[in-house]
This record gives sequence, C-alpha cells and structure tokens, in this order.
Amino acid sequence: MPPYKIPKRVKYRKEFRRARDRKATKGNYVAFGDYGLQAMEGCWLKSNVIEAGRVAARHFLGREGKLFIRIFPDKPVSKKPLETRMGKGKADVDYWAARVRPGTMLYEVTGVAEDDARKAMARVAMKMPVRCRFVGRRISV
Repeated sequence: MPPYKIPKRVKYRKEFRRARDRKATKGNYVAFGDYGLQAMEGCWLKSNVIEAGRVAARHFLGREGKLFIRIFPDKPVSKKPLETRMGKGKADVDYWAARVRPGTMLYEVTGVAEDDARKAMARVAMKMPVRCRFVGRRISV
C-alpha cells in the first residue's frame, strides 16, 4: 500500500469529472496553525503530490512545530491505458486527487518562527503544480 492517503471506503467507485471554476468559500483561511500555504489557482492535487509536500516540510522543520494538511484526496480519477480503443466502459481508477479551488488553504504550520515557516512553505510550494502564497493568521476582533 502506498504511504500517501486514500479513502478507506467510498460510496461510488468512479466519479464524474466536475467543473472547478469558482473560488473557495470554505477552507480558505488559517484555522489550525499560525501560518499557511494558500493555493492561488484551481487544480486536482494528486495524493502523491500532497505527500511530497508533507515530506518536504517535515524534512526542513525536523521535529519542531506541527504541520496540518488541510486537503484530502477523495476524488477518484480514472484513466484508460495507452493504445486502448474507445468504448468498453469507463476505465479503472488511476489515482486519487484532492479538489483544490483558488484560495484553498493547503498546509498550515504552528510552533515555529515566521522565517522558518516561510522557508518551509517555500519548499512545499516548489512541489505544488499551482502558484501558492504564504499567509499568516488574521486577528479577529
């Protein structure tokens, strides 16, 4: 079994491909940590890309701080094998992806200084297929 996450159980094995053109209205602010990495574009993030970001952040931070992953790959994406003729039904699930809309918070970190968090999130952003930005927690009154 791969080290990255996939759902334990799903209601339907295969899903339609839906549009993802709206901005995020949920999960678009720093909720658990002090600093976060926010996606500026929409995409489907593969589960192994999410895991690569986690590994990069943990490797840089060492054992200090706490890392929160705010997305989960719950969308099955199917793909037909190469050189296969059309027809014969929908293909098997190739990978699992997380739906990311513009503004979605991808990762959060707490318990480290701002410059360390900024460097760690820069390393994570290099792994992401979309533009990302570093954000801090907003003070609410």
